[in-house]
Amino acid sequence: MDRETIMLVPKKTRAAWLVACGLLSVLPVSGGGQTLPAGARREALKVIRFLDGVGAESLMKKPGSPRRMVFTESEINSYIAFRIETEKEEVMKELRLKLFEQNRIEGKVFVDLRDQKLPSFLKPQMNLYFEGVFVTQDGKVRLDFQKLFLESQPVSVMILDAIIFVASKLGKSDAGSINDWYALPAGIKDIRTRPGRLSIYY
Repeated sequence: MDRETIMLVPKKTRAAWLVACGLLSVLPVSGGGQTLPAGARREALKVIRFLDGVGAESLMKKPGSPRRMVFTESEINSYIAFRIETEKEEVMKELRLKLFEQNRIEGKVFVDLRDQKLPSFLKPQMNLYFEGVFVTQDGKVRLDFQKLFLESQPVSVMILDAIIFVASKLGKSDAGSINDWYALPAGIKDIRTRPGRLSIYY
């Protein structure tokens, strides 16, 4: 069930959704080899079943009244950890989000690029901290980065584009950009945040 559910969304869109929603973004996820605690796995499966159900409904193309599903920050972070554990890719080892009012988020990303040919300004292992705002429009989403730190030093958003480029070569996918718009998962109309909560409209 895990793999089929994850494959509902094309890879580039899935990567975007992961960072954007806790997202649920732009960097490909990678397996860190850790095993999720049972409670976190239950939270992750709650999100997966919801996305699976909405995706299946969207294929039926039956119009209905707009609905909303609310997930906690813990559930979203468990979903991200599940994806990192399951997808077994090459770059991102950890992503955690904090949710605030009006689609503002803060996050931490741990990136492992050891054994890769890197630009001189990239380190083999990096903790990136960011602050930004989700922007949604016409069924698409992007993350407007407002602050980005490499460890404790402020850096340009071009650092993320460089990481995306390296990751795309590992995954043999399109590089894209951190500023690209990405399609929301099938059936999802909008996403909104408030402190500790993510509301998904479908």
